[in-house]
Amino acid sequence: MCGITGWLGYGRDLGRDGTAREAVRAMTTALACRGPDDEGLWLDRNVVLGHRRLAVIDPAGGRQPMGVEEDGRLLAVTTFCGEIYNFAELRLELMAHGHRFRTRSDTEVLLHAYLQWGSGFAERLDGMFAAGVWDTRTEELLLVRDRMGVKPLYYFATPDGVLFGSEPKAILAHPWVPRRVGADGLREVLDMVKTPEAAVYSGMREVRPGHFVRVRRSGLSRHRYWALEAREHTDDLTTTVHTVRDLLQHAVARQLVSDVPVCTLLSGGLDSSAVTALAAGTLAPEPVRSFSVDFEGAGDRFRPDAVRQESDAPFARSLARHVGADHTEVLLNTGELTDPDVRAAVLRATDQPPVFWGDMWPSLYLLFRAVRRQSTVVLSGESADELFGGYRWFRNPAAIRAPTFPWLTSGSSRYFGGSALLERGLLQKLDLPRHRDLRYREALAEVPSLPGEPAGERRMREMTYLNLTRFVQTLLDRKDRMSMAVGLEARVPFCDHRLVEYVFNVPWRMKSFDGREKSLLRAAVADLLPDSVTGRVKTPYPATQDPGYELALRRELADVLADRNAPVIPLLAREKAVAVANGTTGDVSLPYSRGSLELALWLNRWLVSHGITLDL
Repeated sequence: MCGITGWLGYGRDLGRDGTAREAVRAMTTALACRGPDDEGLWLDRNVVLGHRRLAVIDPAGGRQPMGVEEDGRLLAVTTFCGEIYNFAELRLELMAHGHRFRTRSDTEVLLHAYLQWGSGFAERLDGMFAAGVWDTRTEELLLVRDRMGVKPLYYFATPDGVLFGSEPKAILAHPWVPRRVGADGLREVLDMVKTPEAAVYSGMREVRPGHFVRVRRSGLSRHRYWALEAREHTDDLTTTVHTVRDLLQHAVARQLVSDVPVCTLLSGGLDSSAVTALAAGTLAPEPVRSFSVDFEGAGDRFRPDAVRQESDAPFARSLARHVGADHTEVLLNTGELTDPDVRAAVLRATDQPPVFWGDMWPSLYLLFRAVRRQSTVVLSGESADELFGGYRWFRNPAAIRAPTFPWLTSGSSRYFGGSALLERGLLQKLDLPRHRDLRYREALAEVPSLPGEPAGERRMREMTYLNLTRFVQTLLDRKDRMSMAVGLEARVPFCDHRLVEYVFNVPWRMKSFDGREKSLLRAAVADLLPDSVTGRVKTPYPATQDPGYELALRRELADVLADRNAPVIPLLAREKAVAVANGTTGDVSLPYSRGSLELALWLNRWLVSHGITLDL
C-alpha cells in the first residue's frame, strides 16, 4: 500500500519551478505514514508526481513514480496505490501483445495495461487501487479508483489543472489550498450519510468508486467504468451456495499473495472466521497468523447491550484452535484509548472529526499498531454484512419500509447520533433532515432493477444497494485510515467485485432461506467453522464498557467549556454541554450513550489541530 499525490498545471512550467517541487514534496511527506519504506518524485514540464511506498510486491523493483519507455521515449508515468491481484495473469496477456517487463511489480503491469487498453484498462483490473497516470503522448492525466472504493483518492481542481492525493492532507499541504469547510462539508461530517464524490473541504472532491477522472487542457471530466447492475439469478440454492464458496475462496487465496508477512483479523464472528479459516486452508501447512482485540477487565465487566450479547474472545479462541491459527489477543486499556497522542494520531489520519463509533477509532489504531509489529498485510471482513444482509435493519420491517437510509431508522440511529449538544441555530441552518432526504432520493434513483421484479425483492435490492454504495464506504474509509496510519495494508476479500456482482443479484428469499442473518454465507462456509461460531448471532466490533473511559470524556469536555477560546464553543448548546460534563457515570458505560460527548470533543480537536475556517 502507498500514498500518491501530484500537481498538474498546464499554465506553468512546474518542472523548472522550484516552488512546485517543494510543494509536491510537502504533499508527499504528508502521506509518509502510508508509505514508510520509500519516497519518490517525478517532474515534467506541466506535472509533478509524488509517491510514498509501503513495499509489498517486488520490494526491490517496484519503486515509484514509475514510467514506461519505448525506443528511448517516455510514454507514461504512474503513481499508484493498492494491489492488483490478477497482475500475473495480466502480465502474461500483455506479453502476448508484445509488452516487455523489467520488474515483477503490479505497478508495471498497470502501466502496460494502460498503454494497451487506454482508459479501459481499469475494467481489466482485479484489485483495490487508486492511481494517477500521466500520458506524455497526449499530455493528459487519468485519476482512477477501484470499483468498491477500498482505496481513497481526492482531487482539487485549479484554474489550469488539478491537485490530487490519497488523502485530504496531501492536498491541504499545498500552499494554494485553504482549510475551509462550508455548510455542505459540515453536513458530511455530522450526518451518517456519505455522499459519493463529496469531500468535507471546500473545493475538494473524491473520485467516485468505479470511476475515473480525466484532466486535459480543455478541462476535467468524470467517467464511470463500473457499477452494480441488476441481472436475473438463475442458479438454484445449492449451486448458489457452492458459487459463493468458490468466489470467496478464490478472493482470499488471491489476497494472500505477498512478499511480506500476512495475517487476518479475527473477532470470532462469521465474516472474519470465514476469512481466517479459508486463509488457513490456503497457507497450510504453515499456520495462519490472526489477531483480535479486547479490553482489560472486559471478562469481568462485560454486560450484554442492545447489539452485543457476548464477548468476542471465547469465539475467536474457538476458531483459532479449530484451524490451528497462530493467534494473538491485543488487550487495550482506558489509558491507551484516551491517550492524547493516540487521539491526535487518529485525527491526523482522518483529516476530519471521527464523530461516529466513538472509542472504536483509537481502538482500531492501537490494534493495527500492534499488528504492524508482526505483519505488513492484514485481511479483514468488511462488506460481508452489507452484501449478505447481516445487519438488524435488513430484518426490521419498520427499517425496510422507512423512506430513508435504514441505519438511520429507529433502533439503529442512536449509534449514529451525537448532535444533541449542538447549538439549535446551527442545526436549523444545516437542516440535516432535508440533507438526508435529498441524499436518500439521489441514492434510490441509482438502484438498478429487473423488469417485473416483485416489490418485496425490489425493496431488498434497494436496501443492499444503499449499504454497498453508502454505508460500507464509511467502514472502508475507517479501515484504510487507521491501518495506513501505521503503515499496514488492509485487504478486504468480501469486496471482490465478482463476489459482489454475484451476491447482489441473489434474491432476498435465497439470501435468507433459513430465516437467519447471512444465511447464504453461513451455508457456504459452515463446514470450515466450529458450531459455536456458525451459530453465533451478528455482533459488532467491540466497544469498551469501562465507566472510566466515559469519565475521562466528561472531564475533557469540562476543560473545553472552561476555555473561552475553544473553537467548538459557539457550536454547542452550552447549558446542555455543562449538564453532560457534570453528569455521572454508572457501573457500565455503553457506546451509544457517549455519542454527543465524542462528537463535541472530536469536533473541537479538529478545529484546533487543522486550523479550520467554517464558512456557515
